[in-house]
Amino acid sequence: MLALAAMSSLARGAALGAHAAPRACARALASRSGAACAAPLPGAWLSPRAARLGARAAAGVGVAAAVAAGAGAASAEPSAPGERVAYWQGRQGEHAWLEDVLGERALAWVRAHNERTLRALGDPTGTPTYERILEILTSKDKIPYISKVGELYYNFWQDKENKRGLLRRTTLASYESGSPEWETVLSVDALCAAEGESWVYKGSTPLDEGEGVAPTRTLLHLSRGGADATVVREFDLVALRFVPAAEGGFELPEAKSSVGWQSRDVLLVGTDFGAGSLTDSGYPRTVREWRRGTPLAAAAEVYAGEFADVSVRGYRTRHCAHAYEWRTRSPNFYTSKKALRAVARDGRPGPWLSLDGSVPDDAIVRQFRDQLLVQLRSEWRGHAAGSLLAARIDEIAWDPSGGPGGRALAEAQAAPLTPIFEPSERTALDGVTRTRTKLVLTVLDNVKTRVLSLGCADDGAWACDQADGVEPLIGGRSISAVDADAGDDVWLTEWTHLTPHALKLGSVAAGVGGLGAARQLRQLPPMFDASGLCVRQGFATSKDGTLIPYFVIRRDGVTEAVPTLLYGYGGFEISLTPNYMSSVGAAWLQKGGCFVEANIRGGGEFGPTWHRAALKENRNKAYEDFEAVAEHLIATGVTTREQLACRGGSNGGLLVGNAVVRRPDLWGAVVCAVPLLDMRRFNKLLAGASWMAEYGDPDTSDWSFLSAFSPYHNIDRDASYPPMLLTTSTRDDRVHPYHARAFVARLEEAGVCDELLYYENIEGGHGGAADPKQQAFMMCLYVDFLRKTIGKGFFQA
Repeated sequence: MLALAAMSSLARGAALGAHAAPRACARALASRSGAACAAPLPGAWLSPRAARLGARAAAGVGVAAAVAAGAGAASAEPSAPGERVAYWQGRQGEHAWLEDVLGERALAWVRAHNERTLRALGDPTGTPTYERILEILTSKDKIPYISKVGELYYNFWQDKENKRGLLRRTTLASYESGSPEWETVLSVDALCAAEGESWVYKGSTPLDEGEGVAPTRTLLHLSRGGADATVVREFDLVALRFVPAAEGGFELPEAKSSVGWQSRDVLLVGTDFGAGSLTDSGYPRTVREWRRGTPLAAAAEVYAGEFADVSVRGYRTRHCAHAYEWRTRSPNFYTSKKALRAVARDGRPGPWLSLDGSVPDDAIVRQFRDQLLVQLRSEWRGHAAGSLLAARIDEIAWDPSGGPGGRALAEAQAAPLTPIFEPSERTALDGVTRTRTKLVLTVLDNVKTRVLSLGCADDGAWACDQADGVEPLIGGRSISAVDADAGDDVWLTEWTHLTPHALKLGSVAAGVGGLGAARQLRQLPPMFDASGLCVRQGFATSKDGTLIPYFVIRRDGVTEAVPTLLYGYGGFEISLTPNYMSSVGAAWLQKGGCFVEANIRGGGEFGPTWHRAALKENRNKAYEDFEAVAEHLIATGVTTREQLACRGGSNGGLLVGNAVVRRPDLWGAVVCAVPLLDMRRFNKLLAGASWMAEYGDPDTSDWSFLSAFSPYHNIDRDASYPPMLLTTSTRDDRVHPYHARAFVARLEEAGVCDELLYYENIEGGHGGAADPKQQAFMMCLYVDFLRKTIGKGFFQA
């Protein structure tokens, strides 16, 4: 399954114009298994207050439609929040026609709004800002990050000539030369031209036949227009061609599939097999074994979950000589029932063992050789939430068959545990990387980064290495193994908000202290003029007294208030850590603007407790934190209310939707991207049911608190809302474009926002854009909007 938030790494990169760290990039061949009418509207800006009925009719959401839906019988305009919710809930369903993603009426509405937005802001294409952003996104000076598959090193590359991308490979020696000789594996642009499709590369799953065996086959994942649903095709890494079905090649039709190799001739498949094969969230409900040369429909079902589950998966993992096959079913977004069996070198499987009851359902588990790494989301056996523990798999897994010689549940529940990491109040585990003998941890210390490592001896004993000696820094360090089977070499990437990425090759054989000797292979040149800019960390006090950290990037020594963009997310335990600003630096910072990133509750900056603090009925905490940061920026003179904008996407779109309906007085402008906004309907649309563990279930008594943070139901008809730009994608099959469409339609009908714009990209999936040109277009659109609202009179044309 895909997280609402996990999706956000790409969406955030496009949104901020940040140069992605390698772990947020699409790895070339990284395994996927171990892991929201009528004629155009008149006028430059929509002014519903001045011409409410005419605007409604022009928008394709006319009075007739509202009356037909029962709006004519609605009560007097409400004032109190509870009355507003009841009023708008009584009109629920008026915009149901906007759920028809490709319906003629809905698309006419979309086209009308897109055209009006471009008339208001101008077409970004060809403007200096657009050209600069596109130049950055397609720069040949970008670092070509590589991953090792067999003896070759793969890279996925996009530039002006290869807008959909090029999968290519080289040798390490050639890469280290600085001018590598690349061999093309697949041109996605050429594939698009040959097949008449708008393919977007979504990654690859190489065949793993054991330690030291180079993969000769892989499964390529291709999406139409950037949607989550993909077509999966087997690809020959020797002949460099797709393996046709006539030759026994595996090919899965478009679906939100889960697929991995069980062996060379058998896949573990979860996909849309028809009625009953998907969960209520739209993800696979069954696992089937699909044998080469047989029809997909004939694949034998070997495991099934419940319809109410989020998803069910089958997959294999391996570290060094230790391989395991897994079956998991996720009752909700944060819990899973897990079973596994050891797989011998010759492929023979052992008996199925269970982790149910011996490991918390909400724990994140990883394999390290024959040990299980258990990352806690809640307190367990005396260890705090956020801890990382290790246990032998054969001691913590138990035999549910109850057969002779099998390990009993009680024994597994008493399995010895080795603490690997214990958090403090202000520290949290942010990343885990395994090499052959080492475990490298990336830790957030007050949202600053540090790394440490531990060694695992042949007998399974753990020992902590010497620390790297580097003080926690406002910046990023990404560490990944070159080959976790072969040794302890790692790729090390370092950056800050203002310093571009540097890629190094080093070793942690002697611990992370040895990273000081890592040799630099690539350095991204500056993508914007950062001279005179500075980064500082600030703290705001939220309504309940909690200190909320945030990062401010602006010109050093400037004392006057300047246009400021405040970005936030606050959900799904996703931490907002520093990214090199890249495009936003060129388009906003070096022009004198200020950028702020808020580390509000709901995220993972301080571990699971920071996340849980804003779950469900406590969701208001995230919104109060965001408002506290905004108020602190104004109080300290960084900006003014008229110069302050907020932006968020996906769950962050829900954040800024609430920001505007809760505190319209606080913002000079709002940019809301690929958002959730109708929390009465979210669980009925696309993957929405999978997020009920985060938000609650609106079909139960949870609606009593959910209604308080459903922006669609909290629009105040007596309020005056700041200028707003909402964006989404027609091809978003994760968060339905209905959310953004319906919210705009409701705002237009209410006549509460005099400057309301909407743009829906026809492609792009949940990331909002399918290629660098679309990314540049969408970013330039919101930057131009901000310059004409909070930046009016400040920025030069």
